[in-house]
Order: sequence, then C-alpha cells, then structure tokens
Amino acid sequence: MTASAEVTSNLTTEPYRSRRNHWNNQVRRHAMMTPDKTAITYLDRHTTWKDLDDRSRAFGAALHRRGVQFGDRVLMALLNRTEYVEAILGATLIGAIPVPVNIRMSPAEVAYLVTDSGAKVVVTETLLAPIADAVSASTGQIDTVIVVDGSDNDAHLDFESLLAEDASDLPEVDVPEDTVAAIMYTSGTTGKPKGAMLTHQNFQAQAVTTIATTAGQSDDVASIVPPLFHIAGIGGFAPIFYRGVRAVLHPLGAFDPDTMLDTLEREGVTSVFMVPAQWQAVCAAQKAKPRKLKLRTMSWGAAPASDTVLNAMNESFPDAANMTAFGQTEMSPVTTILEGKDALRKLGSIGKVVPAVTARIVDPLMNDVKPGEVGEIVYRGPNMMKGYWNKPEATAEAFRGGWFHSGDLVRQDEEGFLFVVDRAKDMIISGGENIYCAEVENVLYGHPSVSEAAIIGRAHEKWGEVPVAVVVLAEGVEDLTLAELEPYLNENLARFKHPKDLVIIDELPRNAGGKVVKPRLREAYGSKDAGLSN
Repeated sequence: MTASAEVTSNLTTEPYRSRRNHWNNQVRRHAMMTPDKTAITYLDRHTTWKDLDDRSRAFGAALHRRGVQFGDRVLMALLNRTEYVEAILGATLIGAIPVPVNIRMSPAEVAYLVTDSGAKVVVTETLLAPIADAVSASTGQIDTVIVVDGSDNDAHLDFESLLAEDASDLPEVDVPEDTVAAIMYTSGTTGKPKGAMLTHQNFQAQAVTTIATTAGQSDDVASIVPPLFHIAGIGGFAPIFYRGVRAVLHPLGAFDPDTMLDTLEREGVTSVFMVPAQWQAVCAAQKAKPRKLKLRTMSWGAAPASDTVLNAMNESFPDAANMTAFGQTEMSPVTTILEGKDALRKLGSIGKVVPAVTARIVDPLMNDVKPGEVGEIVYRGPNMMKGYWNKPEATAEAFRGGWFHSGDLVRQDEEGFLFVVDRAKDMIISGGENIYCAEVENVLYGHPSVSEAAIIGRAHEKWGEVPVAVVVLAEGVEDLTLAELEPYLNENLARFKHPKDLVIIDELPRNAGGKVVKPRLREAYGSKDAGLSN
C-alpha cells in the first residue's frame, strides 16, 4: 500500500468507527470533552472519564495481546467495583463479549455458564479466584484467569500489571451496533439459566428510554446499587455513559440501610434504584434517623412492591419522584415506567410502555384481550435481545408469533396504565378459578404482622391446586396463624383466594436481583398436604 493510499484508508475508516453509537465511543467522548470530570465514585476512589477510557483501552489491548478476538466470550466474576466497568469496556472495545456471572453461584453453576458460553478467559478478584480455579479444573476450557488485587497462584495474571503494559498495539476494531455487548444469563428461577444476547443497540435503546422518561439535570449523581452482574446494574450504566454524569457505585455485601443513606447524603446522590426489600429497610432507617438527601428520583423494580412499601417510600422521601421501572433481562431491561406524577394516583401500576417499545396484551392464541382483562404482555422494539445464546429452540419459543413473550400477566385500565397480575408460570388454578399470586401477596404485605410474603401452589385432591402462604413475620411478632389472618383476608380477598396453609420462615430465598426464588419454596413446602382436606 502506498503512503497516500494508507492516509486515505485512515481518513475513511476512523470516521466510520467513530460514528458508532455504543458506550465505548461515549466514554471516549467524555474523556476528550471533560477529561477531569469524575465518572465513577467507588468508596473513596474517584475515577475520571480520561482514566476510565485509558484503563479500559489498556485492558482491551492486553486481552487482544493474549489472543482474545472479536466475538470471544470473557467471563466476568467480580463484586461491584470500578475494575468491573473497566473490564467490560475493555472487552467490548475489541468486539469481545462480556459474560457477567452471579458471584453467589456455586462452582458447578458457574461451570455450566462457562461450558454454555464457551468462555476461555475469566476476569475475577482475589476473594473469588478459588472459584475460577475450581471451574477451570472442572471444565478444562479456561486458558486465562485475570485477577484484580492479586493472587497466590502464579498462573494467574494480575489486572493492574496488564494495564501497565504498553497499549500502543491496541487494534482499531470497528464494532457495529448489532454486535453482542453482553450475554446476560437469566436468573434461572424457573429452570436452567439462558444467556440473553444483548447488543450495543439494545443498551443504547435502554439509555434513550431512561433519559426520555426522567427529567435529568446537569448536576445529576446516579447511584448504582444492584450487582453489575444483574441487568439492573449493567443496564443502569447505559444512560450514565450516554450523558456523562457521575456514578456512585455501591459495594456488594450484606445490605446496610444506614450505610446506604449515609452514602446518598455524603455523595449528593440525586437518583437511585433499589429493589423493594431494600427500599423497605431504607425507609425504616430514614424514619429512625432522618438524613438530608438531594434525591429527585427514587425508582424500584426487579421484584413486586407492596402498597405498604410504596406508601413508605412516598412518606419517607416526599420531595423525590417515585418511579417504577419494569421489564426483564431480555428487553435490556426496561419496558414500562410509571412516572412520579402518577405514582400516588396509580399506586401499584407499572405505568405505561416506554418510547420505542411496542406492546400487546394477548391470550394464549395471540388474540388481543379487551381492556381490563388479563393477558400476557408481549413486546417488539430496539431493546429486544438478539436471542438466547446457543439455544435456537428457546429463542424460537420466546419469539413465537413475531413478538417477545414476557411471561408476565397484566391488565390495562381505561387510561392505559398497566398492572402486573402475576407471572404466567406462577398463576394457580384452583377449582377452575385463576388465583394470581401477586394479588394475594400484595394483600398479605398490608397486614401489620407480615414483613414479607410469597404465595405458591400446592397440589390438592379436590381443587387441583390451592394457595399456600410463605411469610416472614414483622419485627417483634412471634407467631401468626391462619385463624388470626382470617378477618383481614375476608375484608380484602374472595374466599377462594385465601391461603389454605401458612408457613413461617426466617427469610425468603432470593436471587441476586431480589426476586423470590419460588422453585425453592415449592420444593420445600409445595408437596405437603396435611390439613388441606377441605
């Protein structure tokens, strides 16, 4: 190639790459325009946009130097920390695909993800390195283990040492918007996890959705509380990258509502997303010791919230808009939002469908149901996943009829607001009557003796199935019986919806996203039939 031809190539190629709409270019933009502005605050460490860009580019170069190519999968097994973000950005910079892993999984469960995704590289940290070694030994397919904060194993590579290498050989890779940016494995609450392939376009749709439905201001400080291996965590960074606002990243571990409130106050956080169980604890802590916060938006999702929790949020933080974000991993994830202006008058609603998403409410034959009737909500739109990794049959089933099937049963009121009735797989059919678990759970949450509640179905000789309540008692309550609940249930539920048994436990089993893992409850309490002859 002649010198003039090489110059022409560079002139035409660079603008082509730079107009790509993905988070790597957005981080690069902020690094050039506002290099000294803080991008991420984690504990007492502040990372600027320039630092974030430089470090992610150095990591991308180190991966490429060790043979990671476009489309290769890189397993991410870390706690929340800035290096997690740098590793994700570094991998996607060269077209590789991050595979975030729930760090609460057992080695056998992680091994399944390694085998299913075909990952050969693992990025982890000191505390979790033994799991990476166990998975490597059991699968035999891990070639490289990179450890943040060092490792006693000489075969491991040190994260900071990789970043210190000369990154001048970083290839300039064009990454189209339809490239898979992450394989996010579903929670597995109803079976083996499936890897949802989310593209750069999907995450940009998520960013635009969030920006379009929130009144952002230049001094915004966004708080990232969910695990980065959860869609609410990694998806929460999409609008942050887009806008260039500061993110306060919270460490994982036992959730301490007082520490959370102190951080929100100290960092001047203006928006925060938490699951309902966390909001419940935070509201109680704020009532006991009020903090002066700058919250303008408080949002929740990933699990149902009771009216009791929503009222407590409004009472505890009256100056903040209470927004509901609803969706699922396969939709990147937000599909509906209830804006703060409607929070009180539409208590319990998940709001309306977000811009760019098309939705229908259908019966099992894909016929649209009438307003007020219950049906499954199905979707189309730019935030819809590319499909399930390596599972064409599951993808075809999810997209049957040309729409993504959410598995969520909803109804729509006369104003177009949506209300979740239940998960299709959780609905109980008792004596020919449909019983929606979410409805019964919401009623139970309103009882002063109940802190948490989950409804499961139990086989019954006469009725087919009957509902069983599994509850956690409120603080200070020592016992509760069905007979004591009866007057309250009579006031709020039709008789056939009443739980036929009451199981009291110390804690509901939840996955990393805060969702109750009902298969565990069904396994433990769904087969007992003592006392259920009526």
